[in-house]
Amino acid sequence: MKELTLNAYAKLNLTLDVLTRLPNGYHTVRMVMQSISLHDDVTIRLDGSGKTSLRCSLPYLPADHTNLAWRAAAAFYTAIGQPDPGTAISIQKRIPVAAGLAGGSTNAAAVLRALDTLHGTALGDRRLCEIGLTLGADVPYCLLGGTMLAEGIGERLTRLPDCPEGWVVLIKPPFSVSTAAIYAEMDAHQPTARPDTEGMLNALKTGDLPGICHRLYNVMETVTGSHHRQIGEIRGRLLDCGALGAVMSGSGPTTYGLFLEEKQAQAAFERLKTEYSEIFLCKIM
Repeated sequence: MKELTLNAYAKLNLTLDVLTRLPNGYHTVRMVMQSISLHDDVTIRLDGSGKTSLRCSLPYLPADHTNLAWRAAAAFYTAIGQPDPGTAISIQKRIPVAAGLAGGSTNAAAVLRALDTLHGTALGDRRLCEIGLTLGADVPYCLLGGTMLAEGIGERLTRLPDCPEGWVVLIKPPFSVSTAAIYAEMDAHQPTARPDTEGMLNALKTGDLPGICHRLYNVMETVTGSHHRQIGEIRGRLLDCGALGAVMSGSGPTTYGLFLEEKQAQAAFERLKTEYSEIFLCKIM
C-alpha cells in the first residue's frame, strides 16, 4: 500500500474547566470531549522523493514545517528511527481554522495513523499518543476520538460511555481568537462558575441527552465572550431555534447547539445559514 486517505474528525468540548497554570506555562484542565462527523480528508502517499511535501485546499494555510501535519510526519520518522522515504500529504479542509475544533490536531493525528498503517509499524495507541503529545495536547485525543474525559494538560484520557446520538449546528463567527491570550486573561481572573463535570459524566452514563445538553459549560466562554459579543448572540440564536443546549467549543470562537432530532437541527441550519457564512450541520459520533 502506497496511499491512504483518512477522515480527520473535529472535536467539541461538552465541558471545559481550566484548573491551574503549571510552571512550564501549560494549564491543567478537566474537560469532556466529543467527536463529531465534520471532518477533513487527509491523504498520505509514499512517493519515494526522500522528502515531505504538503498540499492543502486552503491556500493561505502554511504548507511547510510550520504546519502541524508536516511536523507529525517528521515526528513519526524520528520515533521509528528511519529517514523519510518521501511523504506527500494532501489535506481537504472542511473544519474551520483556528476555531476551537482541533482542526490542526486532528490532521496531525491522521498523519500519524496513516503512516503507521502504510509502514506497517504497528506502534499501537499508547506509542502514537506519546508521539502526538509532542505535537500538541489535543493530538492524543484526536488519535482516539469518541467520548472522553481529558485531564492533566489534556493528555490523560479516560474513555466514557458513548454520547447518545444527537445533531449539531456549529457556527464560526468571522474572527479568530488567540488561545494563549485567553489563557493569560484567565490566569488573572479566576472563573467564578465551573462546569458540572460529575453531572455530565452521570448523564453520559445513563444516556440522558437532555441532561447532557443542560450541562454544557465552558469556562473560557466568559473570557472570549467578553471581547466578542457575537458569541453570546450566536448561542442565543441557537437556543431560539430549538437547541436544548448551546456553548462555545475550546477557546472559541465556534459556538454550537445540540438537538435531539435531525429535523430540528436541519430547520435551525436552514434558518441560520442566511445569517452566518460558516455554519455546519453534523452529528455526534
